[in-house]
Amino acid sequence: MVAEVIVDISTADVDRIFDYAVPETIPIVVGDRVFVSFGRQRTEGIVVGLKETSEWGDKLKPIDGKADSFTAVLPEMVELMNFLAKRFFLRKADCLRLFVPAQMRGGKVRELERTAASLAPDRDLDEMMGALRSTATAQRALLAHLAGVEWEWTSALSEQFGYAALKALTEKGYVVTQSKRVIRKPYGALSGKADAVDLTPQQRVAVDTILAHPGGKFVLHGVTGSGKTEVYMTCIEEVLKAGKTAIMLVPEISLTPQTMQRFRGRFGDNVALLHSGLSAGERYDEWLRILRKEVSIVVGARSAIFAPIADVGIIIIDEEHDSSYSSESNPRYETEAIAEWRADYNGATLVLGSATPSLETYYRAQKGEFELVKMTKRVAERQLPEMQIVDMCEELRAGNKSILSRPLLDGLKETLDSGHQAMIFLNRRGYSSFMICRKCGHVLKCTSCDVSLTWHRSENLLKCHYCRNQYAVPTACPKCGSESIRYGRDGTEKVVADLQALFPQAKLLRMDNDTTRGKTGHLSILTAFGNKEADILVGTQMIAKGHDFGNVTFVGILDADMSLYIGDYHSVERTFQLVTQVAGRAGRAETPGRVVLQSYSPKHYVFYFASTYDYEGFYRKEINTREVTEFPPFRKIVRILVHADTEDEAFNYVKKVLSAARKIQNEYPRDISRLTGMRSPISRMDNKFRFQVVLRVTPEHDQEICARLFEVAMQYKTPRISVFFEQNPQNMV
Repeated sequence: MVAEVIVDISTADVDRIFDYAVPETIPIVVGDRVFVSFGRQRTEGIVVGLKETSEWGDKLKPIDGKADSFTAVLPEMVELMNFLAKRFFLRKADCLRLFVPAQMRGGKVRELERTAASLAPDRDLDEMMGALRSTATAQRALLAHLAGVEWEWTSALSEQFGYAALKALTEKGYVVTQSKRVIRKPYGALSGKADAVDLTPQQRVAVDTILAHPGGKFVLHGVTGSGKTEVYMTCIEEVLKAGKTAIMLVPEISLTPQTMQRFRGRFGDNVALLHSGLSAGERYDEWLRILRKEVSIVVGARSAIFAPIADVGIIIIDEEHDSSYSSESNPRYETEAIAEWRADYNGATLVLGSATPSLETYYRAQKGEFELVKMTKRVAERQLPEMQIVDMCEELRAGNKSILSRPLLDGLKETLDSGHQAMIFLNRRGYSSFMICRKCGHVLKCTSCDVSLTWHRSENLLKCHYCRNQYAVPTACPKCGSESIRYGRDGTEKVVADLQALFPQAKLLRMDNDTTRGKTGHLSILTAFGNKEADILVGTQMIAKGHDFGNVTFVGILDADMSLYIGDYHSVERTFQLVTQVAGRAGRAETPGRVVLQSYSPKHYVFYFASTYDYEGFYRKEINTREVTEFPPFRKIVRILVHADTEDEAFNYVKKVLSAARKIQNEYPRDISRLTGMRSPISRMDNKFRFQVVLRVTPEHDQEICARLFEVAMQYKTPRISVFFEQNPQNMV
């Protein structure tokens, strides 16, 4: 027998299948992780096929052994590997790495076992008690304790009754020990009982529509607070009754604690969690529970789409519009495309839910590729919050130079006086976005990146938000020596300081990347706010979606137009989505909500549509703009991005690729447009110079053109440079 193996080495030179002989003493199946000799080294690999013979005959090296006692990769995932490699032009080894926890490679994580003790099954308790001396009080107490339980950890018994007592009983044969598996359970404290609720008429229609077409593809367009999560759980409940399994994706790690609590309340321990914030042990144990069919539901962020769960009956992507579903680091992929593939493979239902669906997804629904299901009303007929748009130019003319407008402060005061809570959104962390010398105009920048540094006052450090370098804060301009330093735009840290000064009695929490470090960072903040331990929650986009706090009646949106002018075709769409999602946090219980949105461009059409929650109107306006300007979904944007140690290396690479791409354009004059080569918007990042080739391709021939372009991109690649091939990138910096 011959095994076809992909070795776990991520280079283009070895991105192919290698044949190895299967020893008769080692039972091998497709999906096994194995040890193999490769060149002069011993490495890991994954078996992706088996056959009787090889063209190499008896020259094959044998497989050295199996890496696990189980088969790690499902046959479905081997097929998915082939799809990923072809669709996103990825190396097969990189694809396979997505399917197993990273710490499994190299044997850095394994199952955790501890020693447990129980009464000897063949011994009578009274006889054992009678055989003990009357003075052996600790041994007697230990036996009595074990008589009331099935088993107990030996560490706990030693602590309670003493190691000597446990050792003596074990030597007498009264107590037996055995190793037991310990499951490292993420968010173990999150539990509870949550029965199904009575569905609203719109929820019932949505559930019935989805369940009536197994294997269908749906866009669930429901306003914030319409109860989409209850629709998801009801559909999952019915799918489980049919003996199938479910995958539920959420965009942010911050959403997983709340989602897990609701799912555990409904489904108990039949739910596993996967996301990058888990410890290595937790992720491994959850992954094993899925692989061993100990759970039927997987909840998680983007990476959970690769969960080794079989017989999938439904895949749900909540907040499907969120850009985090597109991987911006290698390997680059789009979660929605993978979800569609897995749904097709399993004959499963696919549900894409959002209050603000992406334009591309909604366009496909309008074309009939997805069935559109709408929920236009909030639960219990609650009204969407009233939104007031504040012109910050008027505030400035009135003498208010603060980032906080007068209407916002008035709204906050009324909210706090009434005993309710507020959320303040600003998608910029730190205290000040930059520091500039008033005398010479010098801006303090990162030495490794072409970006300004952000001042974090709590640590008194200047930080680069790209490479994470940190710098001491100078007392004078390093260029001219002037002490006249001006600070840039306020961040969340500054807003918290200002609010605390204005409302000294209020308790504030801040939620951004600086305050949510650690495994439980998100959970502790959200739990405290949910328990009303704080009056105001200030945060970045982490607080923008999915959270359900019934006592929040006021939302403030600062610098709402910050994402409007970032030079990306997504900018208007993302602004609409952010505003709508943040506004939806208010008024989710009995008390009506109110939103104050601050902008320096209050007459921009995006704020008109957002303030009236008119998604349909916004869609018609924006999709027309996309069509006229040849942006997705009418054209695919392709970017070939290069990182190099020197500017010349990056420039020369782009020059060669651009020349070759123009030859391809001559073959497809109607399908390729706007072909350009240039510096990237951020021309240097982490000491790498960045150039790019960008073009647009019609959907009719996009795959064959992309295949040609990828071939060109790899043809001119050298070991000294890194090349990234992107399709419809979510971030063009």
